[in-house]
Amino acid sequence: MTKQSSLIPTIVGGLLGVTAIAWWRSTVSNVDKAPKTTEPEVGEAVSSHSNGQTSSWGNYPKISAQEYTFKTIDELRQLLKKLSDVIPRGNGRSYGDSALAPHLISTLDYKKFLSFDAEAGTICCQSGVLLSELLDVTVPKGWFLPVTPGTKLITVGGAIASDVHGKSQHKAGNFSDHIVSMDIMLTDGSIVTCSPTENEALFWTTCGGMGLTGVILQATMRLLPIETAYIIQEAVRADNLDQMMDLFEDSESWTYSVAWMDCLKQGKNMGRGFIMRGEHARLEDLAGDARRKHPFELKSRPKAIVPFNFPEFVLNGLTMRIFNELLYRKQFKRVIKSVIDYDVFFYPLDVIYKWNRIYGQRGFTQYQFILPKAKSREGLTTILNKMAERNIGPFLTVMKLYGKQNGYLPFAMEGYSLALDFPIRDGLFDLLDELDEIVLGYGGRIYLTKDARMTERMFKQTYPYVDTFLENLEKINHDHKFRSLQSDRIGLTNPHKD
Repeated sequence: MTKQSSLIPTIVGGLLGVTAIAWWRSTVSNVDKAPKTTEPEVGEAVSSHSNGQTSSWGNYPKISAQEYTFKTIDELRQLLKKLSDVIPRGNGRSYGDSALAPHLISTLDYKKFLSFDAEAGTICCQSGVLLSELLDVTVPKGWFLPVTPGTKLITVGGAIASDVHGKSQHKAGNFSDHIVSMDIMLTDGSIVTCSPTENEALFWTTCGGMGLTGVILQATMRLLPIETAYIIQEAVRADNLDQMMDLFEDSESWTYSVAWMDCLKQGKNMGRGFIMRGEHARLEDLAGDARRKHPFELKSRPKAIVPFNFPEFVLNGLTMRIFNELLYRKQFKRVIKSVIDYDVFFYPLDVIYKWNRIYGQRGFTQYQFILPKAKSREGLTTILNKMAERNIGPFLTVMKLYGKQNGYLPFAMEGYSLALDFPIRDGLFDLLDELDEIVLGYGGRIYLTKDARMTERMFKQTYPYVDTFLENLEKINHDHKFRSLQSDRIGLTNPHKD
């Protein structure tokens, strides 16, 4: 096995290469002036507050909003007394408008660790703790998160509200499946403890409930035992969509699996790419005495920052095709085996601060959908052909295989998902409306945490337990105190009329 092999060198090199092109073009032609920037701290809130506007990670949409913070229960209770039209907000890493409202209650200052049982593998912390901070505490003691998304720069509260999933969803489920209990402050300032066996309706309405039930205060979670901070990874090349899906089905016994796909390639190589599957490395899997003596220590990695919003011309059809070709060519052998640290495997883009700026001033949206397994081959082919027909392709595409999900607003089902990153451009939303109809026709749905434009009709026809969710929410979210742009748009709350 090789020591290190991952997407990160290519991603960093590709993004910084495009940054250099943009810098040169803007310097020569004055297309875009690059502001002076300083590297942010890891725990810094990542929402945009430029020119009085607030957005989430996709930088779309942008709104005027007032943000409030709290450090104590009493401070939060006072905020809830005086505020309406409010939504809790973590580190601003949801892509769309689910954490945007006229009033935002930030949990980032509410971030204490309350207990850690290193023998049993349970930890309790306040909701503003970042997953990165949680891992810094647990990994040296031999424990990892059973479920983690593709960034560790989200809060525990945000992970619960979105009921996040990761590369292990087909085996480990979602974040909620590993919550022992949590405390929530409701609209009237009361605090309720809930779990899968206590106040179950509140628990399952909160998990994946997009912050609409109240402010999550703290949570106790079960952890996964590990022997090292490393992952055994196999990257396997697929020449087309059918090969890719065959590889996924051959990899269902692996704990982790995810694939990168080239959605811009057509013909016999449509859907080409490579799957990365992994398992936690044991001590005997590590090479060298030094690494075996310190199995939980990670080498520091160089950090990069995208210093300004790219001009729109940077991400065009040519540069995106070049980028996809470079990624595909990186997989120079059919199978590449390696032992890599968990940061490289799970969080390749966290090494690049402000990477969302590559999509330009107008931002981007991620169109993440899932289709039932039996219909996925046909449905994915139809969607790839539709994007080619419209000549609008995503910059990055990630594919995963899923199992079932608990809760009242489950995104996951037994099937395949594509996450498509599109820069906001003229004509994009017309294409996405067409893709909605395809997804609807095949019995699929769209992921709420990434969504910025789904219609109420699309949402309510594709989420099967929405009526139960709404019945529960009416009993919990009095007068719709908690609401967001998204919840108004898809009919979970009623927008106020002026």
